[in-house]
Amino acid sequence: MKGIRALLGLLAAGALALSPAVTARAVASGSASGSASAASATAAAGAGYWHTSGREILDANNQPVRIAGVNWFGFETNNYVVHGLWSRDYKSMMDQMKSLGYNTIRLPYSDDIFKPGTAPNSINFYQMNADLQGLTSLQVMDKIVNYAGSIGLRVILDRHRPDSSGQSALWYTSSVPESTWISDLTALATRYQGNTAVVGIDLHNEPHDPACWGCGDTTIDWRLAAQRAGNAVLGVNPHLLIFVEGVQTFNGSSYWWGGNLQGAGTYPVQLSVPNQLVYSAHDYATSVASQTWFSDPTFPANMPGIWGKNWGYLFDSNTAPVWVGEFGTTLASATDQTWLRALVQYLRPTAANGADSYQWTFWSWNPDSGDTGGILEGDWQTVDTVKDGYLASIKAPGFTGGSGGGTDTTPPSTPANLAVTATTATSATLSWTASTDNVAVTGYNIYRGSTLAGTTATTAFTDTGLTPSTAYTYTVKAFDATGNQSTASTPATATTQSTTSNTGCTAAYSVTNAWNNGFTATVTVTNTGTAATHTWKVTWTWPGSQQITNTWNAIESRTGQTETFTAQSFNAAIPAGGTASYGFQASFSGANPAPTPVCTAG
Repeated sequence: MKGIRALLGLLAAGALALSPAVTARAVASGSASGSASAASATAAAGAGYWHTSGREILDANNQPVRIAGVNWFGFETNNYVVHGLWSRDYKSMMDQMKSLGYNTIRLPYSDDIFKPGTAPNSINFYQMNADLQGLTSLQVMDKIVNYAGSIGLRVILDRHRPDSSGQSALWYTSSVPESTWISDLTALATRYQGNTAVVGIDLHNEPHDPACWGCGDTTIDWRLAAQRAGNAVLGVNPHLLIFVEGVQTFNGSSYWWGGNLQGAGTYPVQLSVPNQLVYSAHDYATSVASQTWFSDPTFPANMPGIWGKNWGYLFDSNTAPVWVGEFGTTLASATDQTWLRALVQYLRPTAANGADSYQWTFWSWNPDSGDTGGILEGDWQTVDTVKDGYLASIKAPGFTGGSGGGTDTTPPSTPANLAVTATTATSATLSWTASTDNVAVTGYNIYRGSTLAGTTATTAFTDTGLTPSTAYTYTVKAFDATGNQSTASTPATATTQSTTSNTGCTAAYSVTNAWNNGFTATVTVTNTGTAATHTWKVTWTWPGSQQITNTWNAIESRTGQTETFTAQSFNAAIPAGGTASYGFQASFSGANPAPTPVCTAG
């Protein structure tokens, strides 16, 4: 402890921006306020998965929400589980969080919890935590997530470290490569698919030098790495919020580890799914390290400008929501007390601003954070009412129950009658019959094979960027406001059109008669050349489920959805500018979209 504090003093004297993660707050020391009723009085928002709109976070019903919570650490340490379970039952602690007016838990972890044989330790099973006995770390995490959802709390999973030994500057190390980082992130996204108690993932805690923002070097550019990881997570669950922290230094300007987002304005994070990005900053007081701005003669009047430069400008410009994922202090000094009062005011009190405010999770719930302390005192029971009181004005209402916690668990019905209604050389348009739900269907996920092609709130979707003359198989799943997802629809196959152009002739397709699930059609072939044809051929790929049962005046053959029609001997010769026609009878199910004929003449 003393050595770490001395190191902090030396580094701070050099005006470097330091991370609280290397301090004693990240090391385990052991292997209801008056605002609570106001904060929980209108616990109405928060349904389903969340998304962003400008600087606000909205729930599945487009109601704005404000994250106002605490960090509960431990899964990232060599206990491999949240701390304090040696003293308390996990449910009683979470009930206490809610009673104090906190609505979200940031849950740090390391990749060690994914390793076979890793087991949580320092859990008291005597008259408490009985349902955790014999569980793995991930299974304990399941219990915490599900109970959080059942009482209206939300969880943000925080990849805090590659392993339990300590924080890393980059998102990977020699023993935990980027591939493992992304694999574990997507494993969590898969594990909690449909469980809306988990609203998002903080991709990596406190990147710092040599991590850069926007430099373009893929080995150290945190922005590019965040895009790779964020898109991988969204590929599994496109409804999760992706929380991206800052770095330490941008263009020679340094700040707290993870707190410098100066580069995000020029080099924004660009994710494959829009409206799922939240920027995250960390900010601390002198109990963590003494920075130059604390001794500025204008302090604390200088602080809004410093916060604005490093992360607040993203909120002010309506670019994206900003979440202060960590901030904390022991409150031992007058400077720290002044700092916290100023920061709370900067974060915008809820009474005046509602959810149009900064998001936040305080560091920490735990009392065993050496350089900040926690909301709880050392007995893991008593609340530090002074520290908790500082946060009273920025607490916010709790949320409706998450799907993992035993509220609405009924999935929508399976989408029916999936059909291909149109194709081009590079796109396929689908439609289906709407699903039903005991509450309400929120939208549909469309899968191309096993890949999520997109999401829509309607019963039609066009998939673009496809390869010509290629068959694609699609399924659709419906989801509701609490994240319950239906089983997959019956597959439908779409074959994109060929890019071959007409040569010497054109073909015009028209439906001449239609009934229930049948129709007749006529195709008129026109010779566009200057001499009579010796033969001609018309091809197309059906964009729907059509099946020809009878053809006249042409010879028909079919491979998959692709039809080929060739001339009969009596109509093979078409004079220049002349026409010939053929027809057919066919059946179909669902829609009956017209094909795109391609004609060639010899």
